[in-house]
Amino acid sequence: MTDVALKHVAIIMDGNGRWANARGKLRYEGHYVGVQRVRDIAIHASAKGVKYLTLYAFSTENWKRPQDEVDYIMSLPKIFFSSYLKELMENDIKVVMLGETERIPKVAREIFIDAIDKTKENKGMVLAFAVNYGARDEIMHACKCYAEMVKNGAENDIDEDLFNGLLYTKNMPDVDLLIRTSGEKRISNFLLWQIAYSELVFTDTLWPDFTKEEFDKCIEEYKGRHRRFGGLDENSSN
Repeated sequence: MTDVALKHVAIIMDGNGRWANARGKLRYEGHYVGVQRVRDIAIHASAKGVKYLTLYAFSTENWKRPQDEVDYIMSLPKIFFSSYLKELMENDIKVVMLGETERIPKVAREIFIDAIDKTKENKGMVLAFAVNYGARDEIMHACKCYAEMVKNGAENDIDEDLFNGLLYTKNMPDVDLLIRTSGEKRISNFLLWQIAYSELVFTDTLWPDFTKEEFDKCIEEYKGRHRRFGGLDENSSN
């Protein structure tokens, strides 16, 4: 049953390492449990009526982590899609990727490409994985694309619609709700253009503990807010 009057939810999935450390486990075990949470939240969000769910899976800054951790994170697409692609198909979910893909290891990149191809005709929720993604890099990439267009003879008269079309999220609406788990209250270079008027919800819950019920609490908080987009309430004097 759908009951969410919003189109696009984005999540900064934070806290896998801290979840593992708090339990005396290795960091990769937190990442493994986090993958299962992706499955749960994606299918639940789709059932709730969310049209686009964007997950911050790996940032351009995450390459600074220890190599063995990076290698494990890059093995997660195989774990995720080998386990859950069938369910994504059953739920009519379409997979896309956001980010600069060339640096992603070939095996992980090919697994994503295969999932994108197999789900491309699905008509339900779009599940976007931001991998090797950084918002500043995205904006710079868009600027370079536009400069190249002008160089090749396009009219130098850019507007927001044109610029939106040069971003990785070119076919997606702006973010309505941005959620960050783990208690951190930062944006961390995520979708800076697309969250200009988003509602932000920060939860102390670590990502591996972020249940469907926690997601619903964030939705309820969003529904209790009034989005004015820079304007005023009808009866407001402020």
